[in-house]
Amino acid sequence: LLGSSFTLIEEGCNGRTTVFTDPVESWKNGLLYLKPCLNSHKPIDLIILMLGSNDLKKSYKASASDIAEGAGVLVNTAKEFLAVKQGYIPEIILISPPLIGEGITESPFSESFDESAIERSKSFSSEFKRIADKMDCIFFDAAPVAIASSIDSLHLSPESHKALAEALYKLIIRIT
Repeated sequence: LLGSSFTLIEEGCNGRTTVFTDPVESWKNGLLYLKPCLNSHKPIDLIILMLGSNDLKKSYKASASDIAEGAGVLVNTAKEFLAVKQGYIPEIILISPPLIGEGITESPFSESFDESAIERSKSFSSEFKRIADKMDCIFFDAAPVAIASSIDSLHLSPESHKALAEALYKLIIRIT
């Protein structure tokens, strides 16, 4: 949608967390990955950050507030690091992730997520907005435009990916 005047670099990774370290796959900690990632892609004019769903795993025992605070650590780290490494701070869009689907306890991910993940995800919007305001970045709530698939109640369907892309496109065009 953005066309050739933009270079989009996707850094998605299934299972990535904000600041939590998975005991089996420690390399999925977003904080540990962030600086090398930013450094390899600089200069960067806009960061779009949407993490937090995986932080709802039972093993982390994290509230929506804890998870949003973790996203805030990522925002702060990116700002401080890029201010030094590229001489300016890019715009940052902090996205509140979509809600966890009602069927998570019957999904292939039921061993990692329980019913409380559904309820905690309902507080994402207000908690991520609080952090975005505190960190002076742009807030976007993905929940009204994208829903977890009925297949696993966690990942987005192709239709939700498209709806999220279209909504973000409108936002990006407005702020750039």
